[in-house]
Amino acid sequence: MNARPIPIWSIVVLLLGFLVLRAILETEPVETIPYSEFKARIHEGKVADLTILDDRIYGTMRDAAKPGERFLSYRVSDPGLVAELEAAHVPFSAQVENKWLVSILSWVVPAVIFVAVWAWVARRMGGGAGAGLMAIGKSKARVYVEKQTGVTFADVAGVDEAKDELLEVLDFLRNPERYSRLGGKIPKGVLIVGAPGTGKTLLAKAVAGEAAVPFLSLSGSEFVEMFVGVGAARVRDLFAQAQQLAPCIIFIDELDALGRTRGLAAFGAHEEREQTLNQLLVEMDGFDSTRGVILLAATNRPEILDPALLRPGRFDRQIALDRPDIRGRRQILDVHVRKVKLGADVDLDSLAAKTPGFAGADLANLVNEATLHAARNGAEAVRAADFEEALDRIVAGLEKKNRVMNPREKRIAACHEAGHAVVAERRSAADKPVKVSIIPRGVAALGYTRQEPTEDRYLLQKAELLDRLDVLLGGRVAEEILCGDVSTGAQNDLQRATDLAREMVTRYGMSEAVGLATYEAAANPFLPVLSEEVPRRECSERVAQLIDREITRLLEESRERVGVTLRAERPVLERLADLLMKQEVVDRPMLESIFAGSVAALGKAVRTA
Repeated sequence: MNARPIPIWSIVVLLLGFLVLRAILETEPVETIPYSEFKARIHEGKVADLTILDDRIYGTMRDAAKPGERFLSYRVSDPGLVAELEAAHVPFSAQVENKWLVSILSWVVPAVIFVAVWAWVARRMGGGAGAGLMAIGKSKARVYVEKQTGVTFADVAGVDEAKDELLEVLDFLRNPERYSRLGGKIPKGVLIVGAPGTGKTLLAKAVAGEAAVPFLSLSGSEFVEMFVGVGAARVRDLFAQAQQLAPCIIFIDELDALGRTRGLAAFGAHEEREQTLNQLLVEMDGFDSTRGVILLAATNRPEILDPALLRPGRFDRQIALDRPDIRGRRQILDVHVRKVKLGADVDLDSLAAKTPGFAGADLANLVNEATLHAARNGAEAVRAADFEEALDRIVAGLEKKNRVMNPREKRIAACHEAGHAVVAERRSAADKPVKVSIIPRGVAALGYTRQEPTEDRYLLQKAELLDRLDVLLGGRVAEEILCGDVSTGAQNDLQRATDLAREMVTRYGMSEAVGLATYEAAANPFLPVLSEEVPRRECSERVAQLIDREITRLLEESRERVGVTLRAERPVLERLADLLMKQEVVDRPMLESIFAGSVAALGKAVRTA
């Protein structure tokens, strides 16, 4: 058993206590008298002897009332004192006071306190005992062995291809002779790329849980600190640890924080990061994969990684994680509802079909929100209605129950959402509306129309994109028809419609006037929100004007088509807007009754709601 080190604070306290105790014990009880009284005692013959110091005089009384009593008097400038003592026959002696201890303590004690404070601050900066400033170049990798992460491949669903790739890596670590006998080499590095929430880090934790080898895990941002050279030192230390623990796996999360393309920053603004990246490239070339050291990394921005990092011999294998399809979403839901008590009306297949585009993290959040909603209502199990409410909350935002809308604005919102729903229902290639609401949600949404696709789609034809364009403009045109004016509520719809029309013209080659040339580079497929960072391709002024005219043409033609549809369906549009004014929420059965034009069925649906 290792002995615990003695804290430096204990040593300082003991030293100070010893000095105070010594000063108390060595101090004799004396009477302090004024210098005038001291002179008077000399003349009266009451002083037996004296000891003269630089600034003090110690004496012993000869008086019969106080024999042997000690006294103290502080000196003043008195050149005749020695003559008076000799005349009074008082024995006296001089003594030079030794101040070396005081001088040493005046330097030693502050120095000890300074060192103690510095050691405490360094320990706090270093993140723990023994990790101070002297250890700043040490790697912060956390070592997991066997199943310490608590996650295995049984907890990962919807990414079967990625699991197979990583299982091959694990099989090499467990049975290297199976591959080496044929002369094969395991990839040095495996890069996992995918959109946020698709399970990149979860896969790495599952590898740690499945592998019977050490697993070194850290983030790319942990390499770079405020001190120059620290990142490179930590990279060297990380690979040195890995060589000692081989066979093992190194996992670097958020690799883009470390591996961004070099040379883009001016005036050496990122010299420290580039130096760290250079050291990583050197270490990846230097370590021997036959010993069983494998580098695993994850990122959602592969397009900004340095090309030297992605070449064969470094990250030989790249595993792309896409958002799961309907079957993958069903498997992910099965994983997340294991510990959830579900009601008899919950259909996971239907729930998977309602969540296109949801990643694994989104589905986990959906299950959790439904569980919390059921718990708030005191339910014994999580029902289908709880999942519906959780889905609305995730898609449209939190319901604003306290926001009061005046009747005029409520009527505008009802007409707007009714226009979206009617156009979506009457377009054959558009997703059908399943729920229309004018309850305010989120930051600025006064209502929303939720559509559900019948199947997962990976390719869209021009006719389908035009139908989607019509649905986006349905709300604005419905306001013009029913309200006689337009409002600011269509701002988001107009923005999305403009973006869609621009992509049709500049990316998809769906404009005969512009042709097949593309004028915008492809955005990051995993982070579409970063499309503004993608520079537009250069084009002439004439082509730019042509693009603007084509975008305007697509929007105007869509507006005309929607106007024709809504004017023909005006009775249906008005009935749906009136029903929204009364109930605020209209579900699919009511929508089907309205679209079918059956007044009797509509009245029955309202009575049973």
